[in-house]
Amino acid sequence: MRKLEGKTVVVTGGGGGIGGATCRRFAAEGARVAVLDLSLEAALKVAGEIHEKGGQALALRCDITNRAEVETALEQAQAQLGPVDVLVNNAGWDVFRPFTKTEPAQWDKLIAINLTGALHMHHAVLPGMVERKRGRIINIASDAARVGSSGEAVYAACKGGLVAFSKTIAREHARHGITVNVVCPGPTDTALFAEYKEGAGNPEKLLEAFQRSIPLGRIGQPDDLPGAIVFFASDDANYITGQVLSVSGGLTMAG
Repeated sequence: MRKLEGKTVVVTGGGGGIGGATCRRFAAEGARVAVLDLSLEAALKVAGEIHEKGGQALALRCDITNRAEVETALEQAQAQLGPVDVLVNNAGWDVFRPFTKTEPAQWDKLIAINLTGALHMHHAVLPGMVERKRGRIINIASDAARVGSSGEAVYAACKGGLVAFSKTIAREHARHGITVNVVCPGPTDTALFAEYKEGAGNPEKLLEAFQRSIPLGRIGQPDDLPGAIVFFASDDANYITGQVLSVSGGLTMAG
């Protein structure tokens, strides 16, 4: 990808499956990567893997639902790596059960992590991008936002809200040289998907059903996502903003 070397990239949920793969890919492209995660241990593991290959990375614990922690993590990242050029909002959490079986406390947590947390990150990062008149934001939503997903009503609502928010921010900040795009993973082999399978009661049957419904014939892997994410961050995507791309093996073909 063009002109990612030396850029400072912040990835939330950077210690997880998709987040870790994304951090490693940015580092391979020459970027300096701030690996933000609720688990410092997970963030340190990913940063260590990047260091072993000669890349630059900084592991930071950050609860994105806590604005003070967001501010502190970004201050540390920028002090050590430089102003944020790219923000990837990847952190997420889900509860897999029918809506009527959920509780308001779960709604609050889902909204805080999947929507409000991303708002905190945008609100903290955008002023600097506006001042510098450049920036790339890539928000990781879900195909659940585009077509719905049984057992994920509130999660889908949050991700749908993130899509709409992204389009609005893309319009508001286009004149500042900032692009905002969305990547929507389909079923991907992560720890979150493992929880989803277990909640279904018959994990193997569910996995077979997904594989049959995906035109490319398999569940996504974390390494299937970084190519699209890094593309939106690169100069190859200079003229693309406010767009939503599904990476789902063809499961979702939304126009």
